Amino acid sequence: MLESIKKLRELTGAGMMDVKKALADAGNDEEKAVALLRERGIVKAAKKADREAKEGLVRFVVDGSKAAIVEVNSETDFVARNSDFQALVAELAQAALSAGTNDVEEFRSFTLPSGETVATTVAAAAGKIGENLVLNRVAFVEGSTVAGYVHSNGKIGVLVDIEGGTEAQAKDVALHVAAERPQFLSRDEVNSSDIEKEREILTNKALNEGKPQQIVEKIVEGQIGKFYSEKVLPEQNFVKDNSVTVGKYLGGATIKRFVRFEIGA
Repeated sequence: MLESIKKLRELTGAGMMDVKKALADAGNDEEKAVALLRERGIVKAAKKADREAKEGLVRFVVDGSKAAIVEVNSETDFVARNSDFQALVAELAQAALSAGTNDVEEFRSFTLPSGETVATTVAAAAGKIGENLVLNRVAFVEGSTVAGYVHSNGKIGVLVDIEGGTEAQAKDVALHVAAERPQFLSRDEVNSSDIEKEREILTNKALNEGKPQQIVEKIVEGQIGKFYSEKVLPEQNFVKDNSVTVGKYLGGATIKRFVRFEIGA
């Protein structure tokens, strides 16, 4: 069995689990197993796997307090607008909700209602569509108030979980995250050594520019504060009302988590 798996992997370029399943389904008949792999599009897809996939779609599904989001890449935007590809991405988003994982490798081995794994299904779709398709990312969010937002024809997708707020607020924050690209949920997430390094660079820069020593610290702290206001979600100016920050807009509500996927980012 192991020898057959090795032989078929070398012959077809297919993954071990796909070869193993094909052999089992074919009663360990190598010729029939190769035929099954071809029928499932796996051999054809393997030949395309070295081609870059930089286009694609992001899709999410929300069901009560749970949500999932996936990013699937294609080689061209033309395929990203293909109805078969869109159906595949929608199917995978729904499956991600059931899988409940943030690990893309774990999700690839998840079995769909069809009985096939996610990996096999993506490979078969690649064979049918004729492009390299890549399941790039997956995320699962569970919380009190969960919302999602897709922007730019599916090129950007966001999930947000807030506590103590409304669904409308969660949706507003999701829209904000899509537009403003925050990197951190709080200052605590920012690497302190990076901040100290930045502070040192800014201090030396200000001194080299001849700024008086007594105001250098104030200048530097102002610039560090600007960094936080640009990168930390609650400190960003709210996209729908620049007179308040996201944190002020939410009032007593708290953002527990956000996920932002962007094709090509």
